[in-house]
Amino acid sequence: MSNKLVVLGAGWLGNALSQEAKLAGWQVEATRRTADSQAQVSAFCLTDSGLHHTLTLTDAYWVCAIPPRMRQADSNYLDTLQHALTTARNMECKGFILCSSTAVYGTADGVYTEHATLAERDSTRQQVLQCAEDLVRSASGKIVRLAGLVGPQREPGRFISGKQLSSSSQASVNMLHQQDAVNGLLCILENWSNAQDIYNLCHPAHPTKQDYYQKHCEDYGSIPPTYNSEVKSKRIIDGSAVCQLGFSYNNDI
Repeated sequence: MSNKLVVLGAGWLGNALSQEAKLAGWQVEATRRTADSQAQVSAFCLTDSGLHHTLTLTDAYWVCAIPPRMRQADSNYLDTLQHALTTARNMECKGFILCSSTAVYGTADGVYTEHATLAERDSTRQQVLQCAEDLVRSASGKIVRLAGLVGPQREPGRFISGKQLSSSSQASVNMLHQQDAVNGLLCILENWSNAQDIYNLCHPAHPTKQDYYQKHCEDYGSIPPTYNSEVKSKRIIDGSAVCQLGFSYNNDI
């Protein structure tokens, strides 16, 4: 019998994960807020009247790729996640992964492994990200902290063009290609019993922002960004632990 996977949030990352899993022979159900039979997407939405979903896969792995949408006033991310964990348990979930962010770590220079101290919860973003991780860990799930994502429809030379960045031109980047994010998630699922509880996914190359964005803007034909400072800064996310499962970073950032 094939492996089964439920992907909550069939957006930019979740849809790519769903398609790759199907190609690998997984039986997949992906969700959005409203069902779409043509796109083969099920419903999973929390409203004032409760949770509405059309999922049918039991005994499946679950991956939550729903973005927190913290800038939206109507975001009910944590409540949705709690209902997802309850629903997953009721549907005999084999394992639950939360797609979190390396933004849970502090901003100080240093190398951040999965054992690094998390940032103080002094912002809404930190509070939401860390509360989400707490919910999943208390339900015996796993956490995958993703670095800045690039890939199809997310070309740095386009989205950074001409912007004034509050960061330093000499700060290191921590980026991840969509395909490596997908491959990393599938590798963890396929090695579930041997996988640790938390993983960083971040490409091992860490050029400065100036070098990184300059190259992308040149390749894309756009205007490079400007920066607020030129202070040297090395905040490095170490994404090497997942390689112990046989994973490798194969896609340039």
